[in-house]
Amino acid sequence: MPSVIRPAEPRDVDALLAIETRVFPGDRLSPRAFARLVGRPSAAVLVADTDGAVSGYAVVLMRRNSKVARLYSIASVVHGQGSALLEAAQEVAAARGAERLRLEVRRDNARAIAFYRRHGFEPIGERLDYYEDGMAALRFEKRLARPPQRAARRLPAAHPA
Repeated sequence: MPSVIRPAEPRDVDALLAIETRVFPGDRLSPRAFARLVGRPSAAVLVADTDGAVSGYAVVLMRRNSKVARLYSIASVVHGQGSALLEAAQEVAAARGAERLRLEVRRDNARAIAFYRRHGFEPIGERLDYYEDGMAALRFEKRLARPPQRAARRLPAAHPA
């Protein structure tokens, strides 16, 4: 059965932590951080739900009155699911008014860098000594497509009698 991407709920925090531990060797989000992010107005935590089990997530952070959103974290334990999560993250950011989505990725994570480039992200800089082990982060950005606007319903022109 395919995965459904939905907003995270407080009951998902343990599953989010399990994914975090499985996917990332360090620089992990804490239980407290996940609990604070879920349901926070300035964050969107999306989960991939596969047959009732959380199999991936994406966290998007937004600031009031900012046109830039940040992909804070993304992880999945199902091959190929990252693309769907990334697309959903872009959609939620655009729907909340963001025009660009930024992210940081470890300089030594060639697989993730290739993934983001394939999805249209462009490098915009670097942050030295960003991760807990001293590794630098490469910064990427993508201009987001505007969410579809509802077209005004046009009435037929009145014809003179």
